[in-house]
Amino acid sequence: MDAISVIRTKRDRGELTPEQIDWVIDAYTRGEVADEQMSALAMAILLNGMNRTEIARWTAAMIGSGERMDFSSLSRPTADKHSTGGVGDKITLPLAPLVAACGAAVPQLSGRGLGHTGGTLDKLESIPGWRALLSNEEMLRVLDTTGAVICAAGDGLAPADKKLYALRDVTGTVEAIPLIASSIMSKKIAEGTGSLVLDVKVGTGAFMKNIEDARELASTMVGLGTDHGVKTVALLTDMSTPLGLTAGNALEVRESVEVLAGGGPADVVELTIALAREMLDAAGIKDADPAKALADGSAMDVWRRMIAAQGGDPDAALPVAREQHVITAPASGVLTRLDAYEVGVAAWRLGAGRARKEDPVQAGAGVELHAKPGDEVTAGAPLMTLHTDTPEKFDYALQSLEGSFDIAAPGASYEATPVVLERIA
Repeated sequence: MDAISVIRTKRDRGELTPEQIDWVIDAYTRGEVADEQMSALAMAILLNGMNRTEIARWTAAMIGSGERMDFSSLSRPTADKHSTGGVGDKITLPLAPLVAACGAAVPQLSGRGLGHTGGTLDKLESIPGWRALLSNEEMLRVLDTTGAVICAAGDGLAPADKKLYALRDVTGTVEAIPLIASSIMSKKIAEGTGSLVLDVKVGTGAFMKNIEDARELASTMVGLGTDHGVKTVALLTDMSTPLGLTAGNALEVRESVEVLAGGGPADVVELTIALAREMLDAAGIKDADPAKALADGSAMDVWRRMIAAQGGDPDAALPVAREQHVITAPASGVLTRLDAYEVGVAAWRLGAGRARKEDPVQAGAGVELHAKPGDEVTAGAPLMTLHTDTPEKFDYALQSLEGSFDIAAPGASYEATPVVLERIA
């Protein structure tokens, strides 16, 4: 085998053989295939695509580059969830303890934010003492004792993906659907979960801007899960408007705790329960009611145990930004649009996100919303509050919010977009 022949095959719209795929992934992981050669292959895949057989083999090779976790010792069935990322997407925080309270084990390997999308680990690290880095033994112990764990993936899990993703990020090939699907699914399958629910976001604040691309990605990932023996289902969900009323790390933790306490924004509650039902069904748990587990406090109990088991203090005060700036409504009427992407960029610019993986984040930074599309607003009343420790960032954040919302005349009609758009199984 040699890298040039593999590149030429895909450049010329050919189908890569299983032997070519196995060799190129292994050789790239070992450093025998150079970055410039793999970037040429990634671009050829972006332009010419892959069929289901190729994607399945590519994913298997990525999985085979590292270790596979084993949860067979647990007394509960395992169910996991993955979101493709959005603005205000704090769903993992209430979802994992909720599903655990209903009888499943939730081994949630999560990531950090990059750019305008938030990261689950960054949010949880705003809780004093909480640890994202756990050994495999620690992860299994937390999972066994509390029913849920949210932590970072270890270096041994699909190392080929980690190396390839970093390359795609700087070569303009992140958008290749076969590579997105194999990146997500290689880690989730290697993680060892028995079932998986995918939350594929659609809209301005999502990676997939239109429903056709989101449907293709979701169908590809469901097929990959099925091919590898993991029961997989996907929901396409709206990300044209931020989820909930907050975008930022500690701000979103606070809102998640409100959901676990039986309150919180309606869209966050709706999506949390919808995903919980899918996860429980996929795990074979038919008689549990996630809405009841939110209402009776059992999900909150699991949350507190889970946070404490990872070194966090569930009673500690969350960080608060030192400075705030209020944006008021310029007119009275009905808020008809609030662009998720622009709100996410504003939160990032305020310090809630990072441009590079090594950048620090501010725990208290972000955007707090006082109205969502469909709400009546009054001229001069607060529309958003910006939070940061560095007030010199306000002007930069405000630039991204110019033109980010529309207000129609008082009494104007408004038709809300459903939170869940489609289900793919």
